[in-house]
Amino acid sequence: MSDDNNTSLSYRDSGVDIDAGNALVERIKPLVAATRRAEVLTGLGGFGGLFHLGQRYRDPVLVSGTDGVGTKLLLARQAAQHDTIGIDLVAMCVNDILVCGAEPLFFLDYFACGKLEVDAAAAVVSGVAEGCRQAGCALIGGETAEMPGMYGAGEYDLAGFAVGAVERDGLIDGRLIDEDCVLVGLAASGPHSNGYSLIRRVLERSKASLDAPFDGSSLGEALLSPTRIYVDAVRRLIGQIDLRGMAHITGGGLTENIIRVVPDGFGIEIDPGRWQAPAVFDWLARAGNIEPAEMRRTFNLGIGFVLVCPQSDAPRIGELLGEPAPVIGWVRRCDDRERVIFTA
Repeated sequence: MSDDNNTSLSYRDSGVDIDAGNALVERIKPLVAATRRAEVLTGLGGFGGLFHLGQRYRDPVLVSGTDGVGTKLLLARQAAQHDTIGIDLVAMCVNDILVCGAEPLFFLDYFACGKLEVDAAAAVVSGVAEGCRQAGCALIGGETAEMPGMYGAGEYDLAGFAVGAVERDGLIDGRLIDEDCVLVGLAASGPHSNGYSLIRRVLERSKASLDAPFDGSSLGEALLSPTRIYVDAVRRLIGQIDLRGMAHITGGGLTENIIRVVPDGFGIEIDPGRWQAPAVFDWLARAGNIEPAEMRRTFNLGIGFVLVCPQSDAPRIGELLGEPAPVIGWVRRCDDRERVIFTA
């Protein structure tokens, strides 16, 4: 179609549909309302979300975190599975701020696309709302950005932002970790949201289909299983267990994340024989011919969150949570040259 300089142009002609954006807001209002907390002072649609701390905390420290879901988005779009990637988004943010003992209070999301497809966007936000429900935080606002030319047909990107709070004297920062402490692992639901550039390379090399039967479901379901949110489990332990430190196992895997919370002068020893890695990790290692050290540095290998506590407290964790919580390693004194050791 020719472009007549005398033709009146509209925003829709440029590829941005304000009406579609308004339709999305109306569609997601009930989802957002379902995550509301008493401290939220505004509804959806304002310029900013208001949250009143009130008298809930004596001496609060605010804790913030932001993240995305990486190239797991590409697999989700390929499988047309839009309703769980929002859970991943919330999980990656709230699990991070949980590490210092913070309670997630509210969450905001950013959804960017080339052309707004209301059904797909609403499915994504439904996942965000479900993630917030699992984490006990309010979905207080967000932004939908329609940017033609930046993204192709069906493409979108996500970012999330979480804010939590913890009493100053309740901060868990690793300072009290010593050689009497052990590492207790909480199970992951799958690869979570890390290592997906390598996963996609393995799929390309192996020519495996996401629809292929795998471990009682499909390979796609195993790879797209949403990231576990650990808020409920950890909040049940605070005050019951002497938690000295915690680590969310994300990019860098077991090799690089746990040691981030361990003080200088100490190292860790991890025994991979103490837990059974889910079948999807065995498949990735075989199909991609990936060395064990690379697997440990890239993936969580079935342990998505690690608690550091005195050895005497470790047996009570599984009892309190009603799930396996194996001791996967130990803290030891060491120099800086070999702070992380795997026993096998």
